[in-house]
Amino acid sequence: MSEAASTHVALAKSTRNSATPSSTVDGALLPSLAPLLHEWLPRQRWFAGKGRPVTGFALVSATEMLPLDGTAGPGLLHLLVRVQQPSPSARPGDDCYQLLIGVRSSLPTTLAAALIGRVERGPLAGRTVYDALHDPRLADLLLERFRRPGTLGCLRFERTAAIPAGLAPRVLDAEQSNSSLVYGDAYILKIFRRVFPGTNPDLELPLALAREGCDRVPAPVAWLEAPGVEPLTLGVLQPFLHGARDGWQLALTALTAGRDFVPEARALGRATAEVHTALAAALPTPALHGTQTRQLIAQMTQRLEAAAQAVPALVPYVPALRTTFDAVTALGHRGGGWAQQRVHGDLHLGQALRSPDGFWSLIDFEGEPARPLDERRRPAPPVRDVAGMLRSFDYAARSHRPWNPEWAARCRAAYCEGYALASGTDPRGEPELLRAHETDKAVYEVVYEARHRPDWLPVPMAAIQRLAQSAAA
Repeated sequence: MSEAASTHVALAKSTRNSATPSSTVDGALLPSLAPLLHEWLPRQRWFAGKGRPVTGFALVSATEMLPLDGTAGPGLLHLLVRVQQPSPSARPGDDCYQLLIGVRSSLPTTLAAALIGRVERGPLAGRTVYDALHDPRLADLLLERFRRPGTLGCLRFERTAAIPAGLAPRVLDAEQSNSSLVYGDAYILKIFRRVFPGTNPDLELPLALAREGCDRVPAPVAWLEAPGVEPLTLGVLQPFLHGARDGWQLALTALTAGRDFVPEARALGRATAEVHTALAAALPTPALHGTQTRQLIAQMTQRLEAAAQAVPALVPYVPALRTTFDAVTALGHRGGGWAQQRVHGDLHLGQALRSPDGFWSLIDFEGEPARPLDERRRPAPPVRDVAGMLRSFDYAARSHRPWNPEWAARCRAAYCEGYALASGTDPRGEPELLRAHETDKAVYEVVYEARHRPDWLPVPMAAIQRLAQSAAA
């Protein structure tokens, strides 16, 4: 029997058994895995609690997607586990993570890098557990689940279109906060690792854009969730844009070759505007004025003050940057208001893909993973996305030697021009609001670089200096 055929047989068997409690998924499971998870989880790139001790685990749900039936395996366990850690702030410190755990009597050498460990006690005693996404047989099982939607234990699989079988899976190594599988260069499955109650924007917004007929964002083909009053979005399957290159790679290639990037930047501005226009048509667009404006600026000011405490190099610029924020508040006091809508939330060159024919698509609508989900789902002025892309052009120019600020300036202007051509509104027509969002983004970048990449700190600090000078002018 072929590998694929045996997986399909196992899938049918697990479907028949899914309504029956299994001896593997019981109260002893998590305690038996805890010593291994305690060592393995903090080493994963997508683990958000680095630097804080793990004090315990709590099982949210466990589903046997492929039971161990006495053979050599593999089995597949789906776990939602709450990781208990002390919190550095007032917010709850326990994050919920999605784990797909393969179980075998012994691990083939081809899966050695996916090893979690060997279980010493409990229902899996003597078995080896590992990250199942690296096992082609178990990755194929996931695709089969999407092909046959329905409920399995605590999980629900949905799809909007037929999905072919037999697509070879491979893991993408570039993911940071999540994990992704590509199936036969036809589909990409994003598995959310740190999950929150409520629909993830990376499912919600592409679905809304698909309903509007916007083709700038790959439409979800299928998704996985844990149902409830507030469902947990666990994974999204979308078409894979084979042959497309991300804007960051393209920009660096242009810089290295000494080429301009103006036509590409202008086309990307048009693509961004088309996505914003479709989102505004699909979802509510509350106005930003009065109290909401004051709250927005108060949050930006608080982030600035906290950043200055963390990074002393910011301190000399704080008065001028605060003036930038105060200008928005003053306009709000005089009755000024701005449109708000759902936006991408974390837009930069790496979130834009250009196909070989020059067509730009936007991806990864999850927003900034470090922010709470309810905050990521709030409407915001569209210039928030624009500011993110403008900062990304600066980063590209600064990453090349010698630094080419004129290249970035031309790209920034072309991007805004393209946006205006498609939307009828030039984001530079709201200079106070655009500058405030760009300042807020640069402040965030300063803190990030100071903590994680000190060699990159001059990049956002150059923007801070420019923005402070602009505010003082």
